[in-house]
Amino acid sequence: MVDANPFLGEAATAAVENAAERQFGPEFEDIHILSNAQVAVILQASARSAVTRDEELNEVYRKTQKYVERFNTMTNPEKDHQELVEELDNLQDALTTFRKETDDGDELELHGFEVAALMNLVITDTSVEEATALIPSLSRLPEAAIDEILDLIKSTMIRIVS
Repeated sequence: MVDANPFLGEAATAAVENAAERQFGPEFEDIHILSNAQVAVILQASARSAVTRDEELNEVYRKTQKYVERFNTMTNPEKDHQELVEELDNLQDALTTFRKETDDGDELELHGFEVAALMNLVITDTSVEEATALIPSLSRLPEAAIDEILDLIKSTMIRIVS
């Protein structure tokens, strides 16, 4: 959808972005979106590497690391780094390849934004209603499909934290 921008004159147009409708600008095409848990793992590995090289982490790096660790629900300090990476990658792959066919024969799939949002927002007791309230674009999916997605995330979270 394209709307005229009143501040730039009628000839200028801008794409309207709306996450609830899965409408994103061209800069969001063909990108790989990461969850907070994935970013936390990457930053932790990078920080360990910096320590071994006797490098100091800058303030933006430390603040970003603090943010993702604060909101990361999929963590276990006792898990091996590679095992955690594999669990998160497997979950992202499962959500990215998730498909459901509607009664009309249309095939529904999750957008990368929805995958990352689900990985960031879902906890072990998240209901279908909560998930659709947090991620409105999920409402296009049947409740049974959303429940299946939530079960997939919950089982991964249980494997990670146990």
